[in-house]
Amino acid sequence: MTRNRFTTWILSLAFAGVGSVQGAAASAETGDHQTQTQLKQLARDAHAPEQYKSLANYYGERQKDYLQKAADEKIEWARRSQNVTGILAKYPRPVDSARNLYEYYMTRASEAGTLEAKYTRLAAPDALVNAQ
Repeated sequence: MTRNRFTTWILSLAFAGVGSVQGAAASAETGDHQTQTQLKQLARDAHAPEQYKSLANYYGERQKDYLQKAADEKIEWARRSQNVTGILAKYPRPVDSARNLYEYYMTRASEAGTLEAKYTRLAAPDALVNAQ
């Protein structure tokens, strides 16, 4: 009886490990959820137009995400601006937090847009000829 439980336990761990490894390999192949380390490595090692396109697509998606978050925070900022209290309110007020988040997301969207434009230029077929 104990041997069967032990065997079942070992097999369940083995199957969980295999599933985890397959999931990690699948996300690495599709390029979803790349870590900062993977992005830096890809940017450092990129030489082919396909690699530059992959980087441009990633930063384009990041820009869209940040712009969406900024739009949401702008709505929240406008909503909180209607309920501003007197001069004696403590800082940071909720309206200040919403404004700061909006500005942060806009800055990050701008940075992502700049990187997308850079890698899009590098992905162009004539960019490799001009670089050499």
